[in-house]
Amino acid sequence: MCNLYRMDEKDIRLFKDWDALALPPILAPFDQQMYPKGNGLVLRIEGHAPVWDVMPWGVPITLPGKRPGTSVKKHVTNVRNLESPFWKATLQDPTRRCLVPFTQFAEPAPGKDAATGRPAQYWFNVPAQPVAAFAGLWRPSASGNVFAFLTCEPNPLVAPLHPKAMPVILHPADYRNWLSGENAKSLSAPFPSQLMALVQH
Repeated sequence: MCNLYRMDEKDIRLFKDWDALALPPILAPFDQQMYPKGNGLVLRIEGHAPVWDVMPWGVPITLPGKRPGTSVKKHVTNVRNLESPFWKATLQDPTRRCLVPFTQFAEPAPGKDAATGRPAQYWFNVPAQPVAAFAGLWRPSASGNVFAFLTCEPNPLVAPLHPKAMPVILHPADYRNWLSGENAKSLSAPFPSQLMALVQH
């Protein structure tokens, strides 16, 4: 699953077709290299207007522990099962949908990175979109608003390297529909391989 992405472009005007959303200024700092629980930039609708928000990546969910009477808290970053009552209700509420801007995203690669010693990664981007967007969902939690984004079957570019899943990347023409449309679930589909690139491994 995708548990690392970058949003390192400060000129948000590079979002294609976002001018139609009358984007407000970004008022809070966000993490440019995003790991789970980091503070990510999202765009959501408040009232009828788009607003930028910065919130932690990962929705806390409490699950039963291995021993009776115990529990484990998990931070869910990737949403796949849209039929789960927990996520189905969130998806059906347009006010709980958001766009998660990114410049590149990573999927795990075998071994270690020679330069950093950390786990190796395959990095992907959308060359025609200096800043692209994942289909995100956000929810209030005890510690404040939090977000995750959808994943789907991998496309032919990602599948040989990471066969389990890839993030749901939205076409710019679908941004408005994701934020306010009634058929949001239909947008959970693999992004075309020919519009993506493997930029680093």
